[in-house]
Amino acid sequence: MNIYELRRYGTWIILTVAVVMVGFFLYVSNRLVNDLTVQERERMEVWAGATRQIARVTSFADDDTDVSMPDADDLEFLLSILAGNHTIPVLLTDAAGNIIDQRNFDLPEPVDSLAPLSDANMAYLRDKLHALQQGHNIIQIVISPDNSQYLYYDDSKLLKRLGFYPYIQLLVMLAFIGVVYYALTSTKRAEQNKVWVGLSKETAHQLGTPISSLMAWMELLESLGVDAETVAEMNKDVNRLSTIASRFSKIGSRPQMEPDDLNAVVMHAGVYMSTRISRRIKFTLEPSASPVPVNMSAPLFEWVMENLIKNAVDAMEGTGSITVTVGTEGNKGYVTVADTGKGISRKNFKTIFNPGYTTKTRGWGLGLTLAKRIIDQYHRGSIYVKDSEPGRGTTFRIDLPLSQNT
Repeated sequence: MNIYELRRYGTWIILTVAVVMVGFFLYVSNRLVNDLTVQERERMEVWAGATRQIARVTSFADDDTDVSMPDADDLEFLLSILAGNHTIPVLLTDAAGNIIDQRNFDLPEPVDSLAPLSDANMAYLRDKLHALQQGHNIIQIVISPDNSQYLYYDDSKLLKRLGFYPYIQLLVMLAFIGVVYYALTSTKRAEQNKVWVGLSKETAHQLGTPISSLMAWMELLESLGVDAETVAEMNKDVNRLSTIASRFSKIGSRPQMEPDDLNAVVMHAGVYMSTRISRRIKFTLEPSASPVPVNMSAPLFEWVMENLIKNAVDAMEGTGSITVTVGTEGNKGYVTVADTGKGISRKNFKTIFNPGYTTKTRGWGLGLTLAKRIIDQYHRGSIYVKDSEPGRGTTFRIDLPLSQNT
């Protein structure tokens, strides 16, 4: 198991733990909300009981009924229960739905304790009453067999806030995790860029001296009368080394994008590679019927093509076929490199572009990583596995935006 599979499994483990923690947090918060809801119901039951006792005394006193009156302390206690509710909005109505009393509502207009409620406040309370009648926070207060009142109450501000609090906290947690993840990935990407740039610059620097020496030796060999054809072939490889050094030197700095024909660049890279692969591999170039104008850095794009073709050769282990196709689709030019090699499992379609990922016993696993960097960051295009299946081959595709003057 390589580091990217471990990272993928680790990511799933972390996500699972995060989901479990969030679920537990929401469960505890929900329990708190339910407990507070029950407590508020019990408080309203007590409030309704006090209202019932006072209403009975008032009703019997008005009817001159001989009833035992509560003493002053009991009456004061009942009134203190009614006055002690400062948080739960309450509406008290008679059996016909007429509002008798209200508490703790944020009325639209100021209230004078000695004056009746204004029309605006009454309209507001009637709307609240209609809404509360649709809910379950209703308590019937039986004053006598033929006289009942109804207590309607809303959730307190604390209960409403507590109901929303878990979701607000969840959003804050997700935002925090997102910021931390972005910071970590940005730092990691910056570190990778520094490593790639440093490695590339150092490689170009180290190649410069032997390439200059080889060029001098080539001139000396030619002057010594060595076979011209042999010198010419050697010159091609020396020039090739010079091109490679130039490519490495371009990593880390923005290369100059110039108008070019995608057909011509791909064909040039394809012809060069076709002479350096096994004759047991059938190599086919299928150019577009017309030019495909794009803005590109030809040396870097040829590097990408060579990497894809080399990977295809390695995947076929010496025998098979490679087909390189160029075409246009909408406002994009595209190149596909299809082989008949070992193929790639779908779970690794994106992993193969990670630095260090390789299925070879020898290799650094940087070829496709650099190819993706060149296409995505420098050419503003995309490179991806279009299709693959283990045992049946792989097709890579590169998409580049067409030039604006087409």
